[in-house]
Amino acid sequence: MRQLHWATRTGLIVLILLVFGAVGYVVTRPSPVVHHVAPPPVVPHSDGLSDNQDGFRFQPVVVPSERGASVPISFQIIGPSGKPEVSFPENQTKQLHFFVVRDDMQSYQHVHPELRGDTWHVTASVPDGGAYRMYAEFIGRDPLHPVVLGSAFIIPGDTTFVPLPEPAGSTSVDGFVVTRPEGAAKPLVGKPSTIRLRLTDSSGAPVTAPEEHLGAYGHLTGFNAILHSVTHLHPLQRLGMALPEGELTFQANFAERGEHRLFLEFRVGGVVRTAAFTVFVT
Repeated sequence: MRQLHWATRTGLIVLILLVFGAVGYVVTRPSPVVHHVAPPPVVPHSDGLSDNQDGFRFQPVVVPSERGASVPISFQIIGPSGKPEVSFPENQTKQLHFFVVRDDMQSYQHVHPELRGDTWHVTASVPDGGAYRMYAEFIGRDPLHPVVLGSAFIIPGDTTFVPLPEPAGSTSVDGFVVTRPEGAAKPLVGKPSTIRLRLTDSSGAPVTAPEEHLGAYGHLTGFNAILHSVTHLHPLQRLGMALPEGELTFQANFAERGEHRLFLEFRVGGVVRTAAFTVFVT
């Protein structure tokens, strides 16, 4: 009997050791290695923050270095072949659109360079010192999404910084008033938005028949106030369509949150005017 009890006790001890060993093995067993798969890279949109896109490269030749009312600028657009491009499909009646704006959203200009040989030439007004950025926009491989290439330059000397105006429901230029019917509404980032703008003259009457400007009733360009990226805004009304209450509508898709400075160009009486206003994107 004693041998049996001893054997039974021994068996129980062995069983307990096995159980605890198994539990210990389960508890102390290292967790399997988890391999995190990186998300696919986001394809950058052409926003003017880079000097190259889709095989095209902005190559400065003459860059402003001092102030002036008509400062020369020249550059080349190097194509995927490695050679300067000298022809682009027309985009809003022009082969190439060129923008200049200071980093505080002042001194906005929209001009159109001319080609001489294999180099594009244009002049711009540089009235004050500071950090500027220039943008070249043209049709590349995708006719629906123009390529926008950007390059910065600095004008030395004292600079009169101008604070960015707060978002508002209206702005004025040369007696004309541009009103957003929805007030200072905040478009949503990454989603199609409609920007509605109503034009009225100095008497308060709606401008129902603005003149053609670059193949449309108006041209609207947006810049992120911090990043300086460009947002494409496309007019929804075509020439010949009625403009009830003098209202223009533009389709936009803002890629970044924050304040954006929008510049509306419109022509009345043979004169192109530019109205600027701030929009906050949430």
